[in-house]
Amino acid sequence: MTSNRHNEAVLDAARDCVLAYGVRRTTLTDVARRAGVSRMTIYRHWPDVRTLVADLMTREWMRVVAELDLSEPVGAVVEGVRRLREHPLWRKIVDADPELLLPYLLNRRGASQDAVLDMLEAALGDPHRARAVLLAAQSFLLSAPTMLGPATLDDLDAELTAMLEAYLG
Repeated sequence: MTSNRHNEAVLDAARDCVLAYGVRRTTLTDVARRAGVSRMTIYRHWPDVRTLVADLMTREWMRVVAELDLSEPVGAVVEGVRRLREHPLWRKIVDADPELLLPYLLNRRGASQDAVLDMLEAALGDPHRARAVLLAAQSFLLSAPTMLGPATLDDLDAELTAMLEAYLG
């Protein structure tokens, strides 16, 4: 097996473990067993579960973003928020291990956020607007469930659309 195939098998196994047990209860031994590789194979690339899960999140979120048509940025951003909100890994992390997201909200950007910023900057032609749009999208992704009743997620997605259309004109 090539290194890349090993990495994909390990990331797939990590996804399966996190979906089954949550991040806190996933061990590198569980992942190695599920991937059919040795623990040393995993340790060569990831020193701990959190590092492995960070790479897993990057892979999964970038797969979602890669499917979006950024030639129409407003629709792409709203659709990206919707797809991420429904993503099984996102749901599991939010439900079981939400503290895992805090560093990316309070202290630093992650690889996914940097990649999305690059894409938004290219689509919008303005790094300041790209950051504002990403911040708005993140708030709708993370906090929309706290604003339900009487509003629905569809209602809030429509408001995000209207907000972005007004801002991006």
